[in-house]
Amino acid sequence: MMLHRMWHPEKGTAIDGRTIRHIGYKISQIKRKMVEEPFGWAKTIGNMRRSRYFGLARTGFSFILCMAAYDLVRMRKLIY
Repeated sequence: MMLHRMWHPEKGTAIDGRTIRHIGYKISQIKRKMVEEPFGWAKTIGNMRRSRYFGLARTGFSFILCMAAYDLVRMRKLIY
């Protein structure tokens, strides 16, 4: 199994054309962006880069609240 590596056409990469020419690779990159986007939002806008609270319960609740806020932002974008 090959580890994930991003393909950068201008930088050069360890992934050759045999991997990136398949439609499955393109689909996996789209799905990866969909999964990673909320976590990036939580780290930058949601202030979840470092935990403010001690304990798993409080930190988990803070994360759930942050993801709920992200869903509200996303719904607003979908409506308008």
